[in-house]
Amino acid sequence: MMATEVKQPTRAQESTNAIERLYITMRHLLNRGFYKPSGVSGNALRSALLLLRPEIYGTIAEDKSELNGLIYVLERLPEGIEECRFINLTSDEGFSKSHLKPIIPPKRRRNCYRIDEVQMNIEITRGRSDIYDILTHLTFLFIESGKICKRVLVENGNATIHDWDKLERFVHTKDKKESEREVALIHAANILARTFDEVTIIYNKLKKPSDPDRFLNVIYWLGKLAIEEETTGNKRTITFSPLLRERLGHHIHGERWADMIKKTLIENGLLHRPIHIISANMHSVMNSLFARKALAKEFPNAKPLEIFETLSATLNNNLHEKVRKMAEKNGMLFLDDTSGANIDVQIFDTAKLGKDACCYDLPKGTQDEEKPVIFVMDYAFGEQAYETIDELLKPLEEGEQKQFLNVDSVSIMGKAGILEGGKGDLMIPSAHIFEGTADNYPFHNELSASDFEGHGLKVLEGTMVTVLGTSLQNKDILKFFYESTWNVIGLEMEGVHYQKAIQSASKIRKSIKKDVKVRYAYYASDNPLETGSTLASGGLGTTGVKPTYLITDQILKQIFNS
Repeated sequence: MMATEVKQPTRAQESTNAIERLYITMRHLLNRGFYKPSGVSGNALRSALLLLRPEIYGTIAEDKSELNGLIYVLERLPEGIEECRFINLTSDEGFSKSHLKPIIPPKRRRNCYRIDEVQMNIEITRGRSDIYDILTHLTFLFIESGKICKRVLVENGNATIHDWDKLERFVHTKDKKESEREVALIHAANILARTFDEVTIIYNKLKKPSDPDRFLNVIYWLGKLAIEEETTGNKRTITFSPLLRERLGHHIHGERWADMIKKTLIENGLLHRPIHIISANMHSVMNSLFARKALAKEFPNAKPLEIFETLSATLNNNLHEKVRKMAEKNGMLFLDDTSGANIDVQIFDTAKLGKDACCYDLPKGTQDEEKPVIFVMDYAFGEQAYETIDELLKPLEEGEQKQFLNVDSVSIMGKAGILEGGKGDLMIPSAHIFEGTADNYPFHNELSASDFEGHGLKVLEGTMVTVLGTSLQNKDILKFFYESTWNVIGLEMEGVHYQKAIQSASKIRKSIKKDVKVRYAYYASDNPLETGSTLASGGLGTTGVKPTYLITDQILKQIFNS
């Protein structure tokens, strides 16, 4: 009898398995309420992440330290987290009313509070996706701090190498000289197994006027806590507050957010007007509607794209202000979110558009009650997209009376990873599939590739994968999706969640019209299949301006002509 050959799993299968293990472990830890990164559970997260080797984390599985991944993670976690031995994930539990000042990471809107020198509290108001995101980034930090500890601790003892002692002395020196700083960077380069050039580049990227030596401080504290753990048994601990565990999945912030919006619509007599929901940033719709007219004096002969590129520069606040004032004079309401959802809102009442104020025209003879109300919401995060849209599309209940929203269309513009092309190219999906499940959501997209041809950008049409977290993607899984019959063109984090809420509201719960129009379009923030083009390689800069405004323009044209 011939022995059956045991088929070895492919790298894609191993990676899929590693992602599943990560999520199962994270959910288990959440239910349990705490874990220690150096304990059994922490090791399970570490080994799964090392097996997966996500593109965003570069050389995470090698002995040398990963520097671009470190910057990516630090931009999404609160400043000072590397110094904290206790990290507590909480719900909104009233810390904003205390004397503590919130720390908000530059690339993730979440309130964090430094309780004392050893504890950081991070508020979770955006659901499980937020927890997965934070735990993945923390696991990366713990892996990197472990590498530093391994290099600086002398075997079988508590002594540390010369480079570490010198770095420690520099960090604790009050008046630092430039020559001493360079020497400290040379020692840091040796500790990190990187060149002096490499650490100097990262040093300059991380330095701030208030903290010029942030990079060296981060490296020192990452190493210090890992060394203490190894030599004294003082272990780092991640905890989940009882209230967070109890509230998760209950749409508390989404419901509060949606109620605030519906009250505003009623107060302004807009609830029964045709409502067009757009998920986008807080500038592209306002600028597309008003910028060319508001800034006609400043830019008499400029092309729209030149105006939008100028407005995208943070230095031009006076121009922003001029556009915003014109928008407010012509029917724009801005709702600063206080619900904890961290999603701001703009409402544009096109019945209040003054003569020659707007860059788009409604068909002649359109009655005021038929004129569209454009509702723009800032980006949701992962599963939060379902929570917010599901709550928003529910009817407003007052006693036994139900008031339904007259939703004509839902348009989603977002950033996504592209699998064929580069930064700034476009993806127009015909379906969303949910990674790790058999769930798929085909739909008729009102936008098509032909709407965007002739602008010098690559436009792909096909299926998009909604992933559980962008920081967990690796080339093997993405290649499988790209080369298989799924016809996948890109990956993002919200599509499935939006579509699930839209479908349940329109097809099952009947709270909005059955034939509600949907529009999805994404522009590429990175190509995770290309080395050097991942999210960790940096932002889009002005590359994102052209696709953002092309998509916004197409959505607005369809709304104004519907």
